[in-house]
Amino acid sequence: MNRTTHLPDRRPVRDRNGAAAPPRASTAPRRRRPTSQQWAAWAFLTPVTLYLALFYAYPLYRNLDLSLRNYTVRSFVQGNAPFTGLENYQTVFDDPTFAPALLHTVVFTAVCLVFQYAIGLALAVFFNQHFRLSATLRALFLVPWLLPLIVSASTWSWMLNSDSGIVNAALHAVGIGPVNWLTSPSWSLASVIIANVWIGVPFNLVVLYSGLQSIPRSLYEAAALDGAGAWQRFRHITFPLLRPVSAITLLLGLVYTLKVFDIIWIMTKGGPADSSTTFATWSYQLGFGNLLPAFGPGAAVGNLLVVAALLFGLVYLRVQRKQALS
Repeated sequence: MNRTTHLPDRRPVRDRNGAAAPPRASTAPRRRRPTSQQWAAWAFLTPVTLYLALFYAYPLYRNLDLSLRNYTVRSFVQGNAPFTGLENYQTVFDDPTFAPALLHTVVFTAVCLVFQYAIGLALAVFFNQHFRLSATLRALFLVPWLLPLIVSASTWSWMLNSDSGIVNAALHAVGIGPVNWLTSPSWSLASVIIANVWIGVPFNLVVLYSGLQSIPRSLYEAAALDGAGAWQRFRHITFPLLRPVSAITLLLGLVYTLKVFDIIWIMTKGGPADSSTTFATWSYQLGFGNLLPAFGPGAAVGNLLVVAALLFGLVYLRVQRKQALS
């Protein structure tokens, strides 16, 4: 029995005139295999992605879930809290502590940012002169930034103590009466602002000093030849060219200052009479400061801080995009 093998017809396709037509290109898309460089890129990207997912995305999700449910200690362990929607946020807005905490958060953040940036910029310009012992003094100014926050806050608590503090002792030496820095509602917020400014100045100094190093010296030399004084050189050269670095410094300082908790809690615990309570300390008090913790409202206050930081971040990105396009 003969078997016929059917082979594909490989004869060239001819057109109407008998000429051989060019072969048709295959229309099926070819799938490219990842190259070694792409595999290496994914290998480096995977740990960062896992880190962001585990330590940022998941906590944010859990905090949002806490703010939308009525969690108690029992339901927090068992995980069967009922969904309440925006009821926790309404509870926070109706709380009499909301308005003072909002005001204290705004004042604390704004005053700290202004003084940290102004003092840090002045010190950066001062150390940019490159005089003898400049590096040593600059390193000493980093000490407040390198110390643990609990050490810095405890030190300021001792210094501002009404009875045995060194600050009141210095005031007594010049004939000024003692001030109840930590126990007076009129001075408690100012006390924690002073401590936080002292801690935050070194960060501004380091970042702004690095920005000053990128400004060409030739610009200052040309301005000096034209008769520009020190203030004119700062106004027309230093400050404008330092604007991008200043923007990121203020943004990072804003995000950090919004969530300051350690300093306020160690020094005043938000008191007396909630005179130094901010959203950060209030969120902790709601969630962990009572025998019957209010996890939902505490998480809602924390989410308000997150939203505020995100809004300022978006404003910064929009401003930077406009500057890049212009």
